[in-house]
Amino acid sequence: MATIETTPDKPATDTEGSSRGGGGVKPRLEIDRLFEALVKLEGSDLHLKVGQPPFMRVKGSLQPLKADRLGDEQMRKLCLAMLDDRQKKILELDGGCDFAHTCVVGDIKWRFRVNLLYQQGSLGMVARRVNNKIPDFKGLFLPPSIEKLCQLDQGMVLLAGVTGSGKSTTIGSMLNYVNQNYRKHILTLEDPIEFVFTEDKCLINQREIGTDVKNFEIGMKHAVREDPDIILVGELRDVETFKTAIHAAETGHLVYGTIHAASASSCIGRILDLFPQEEHPAIRSAIAFNMKGIVAQKLLKSIKPGVSRVPICEVMFFDVLVRKYVMEEQEHLLADHIKKSTRDGMQDFTQSLKSLIDQGLIDRHDALEIAPNREALMMALKGIGVT
Repeated sequence: MATIETTPDKPATDTEGSSRGGGGVKPRLEIDRLFEALVKLEGSDLHLKVGQPPFMRVKGSLQPLKADRLGDEQMRKLCLAMLDDRQKKILELDGGCDFAHTCVVGDIKWRFRVNLLYQQGSLGMVARRVNNKIPDFKGLFLPPSIEKLCQLDQGMVLLAGVTGSGKSTTIGSMLNYVNQNYRKHILTLEDPIEFVFTEDKCLINQREIGTDVKNFEIGMKHAVREDPDIILVGELRDVETFKTAIHAAETGHLVYGTIHAASASSCIGRILDLFPQEEHPAIRSAIAFNMKGIVAQKLLKSIKPGVSRVPICEVMFFDVLVRKYVMEEQEHLLADHIKKSTRDGMQDFTQSLKSLIDQGLIDRHDALEIAPNREALMMALKGIGVT
């Protein structure tokens, strides 16, 4: 069980306020003690639920703190203090609210992606710590071939995975690669903003949904008039967001986005599910001719000292055959094509797991537990069937 030391409230030190954006100095909040503990314990997530003590996810494992169980009134006092009037209205109307929160730990300003929710009539909270430093490819142990997706001039690139699979960190790393190597204009539309970029060679504008612009649709409508080279659209969650994103790709922009899907090949079906059947041929064509690559990602605990978790990545580039399979409704052939195209930089989850085992980054048993095809991984570790 994790331990937590609470300290008296200190004078205000956070000049950014309890949400994103500017504003004057705001007082330190009571909940900041929990965020400070999350940082000190090197945890990734903070969970608050009425009737339970605070929980933190440390090294992938959810652990309760040695603290009293939270009551309804205490929960509301802790959580609502972070919200402005607009966010309070969203919470009451929608039953949930997403925003970014900032607090200072030591001399460092830390950001957290926060979701407030109601469950069984009680308020609850889940917050994820956002790394202050955006790791590079080497630091994230990503496949080198992903760099190809940072060197494009136009098209669409998707990061796929479930919540908490590291998609935002990977995209942040990719954008920072561009920032360090090219002179371009990067425009992001995020809900909420997670990584705050420090401009290097690029000009970077970051817009937060609900604060800087009303919604993704309006933000994308404005974006194509703001001379961006690269647009980050956050999560592709509905028809309008995808349509505006693919239109931006068609008109010469490079568009990055995330999507909830288990694998690179299943992304196609996930996108099509957003649309009525009669629109599928047009959407297939748009995907085939504008998508440049899909990276599907999962996280697994690392056994290497100093490394918390590492991404297992499936990488699919849209070559001639991938485009053909998408157009001809043959997505079932994509997985086999990925496996056979390692010379072109593609890889499936089995090949990724084997590579991480060979590098001494993950445990063999853990890899076999998470492997989509356990038998294929066992054969690969014996040197059978690996190209």
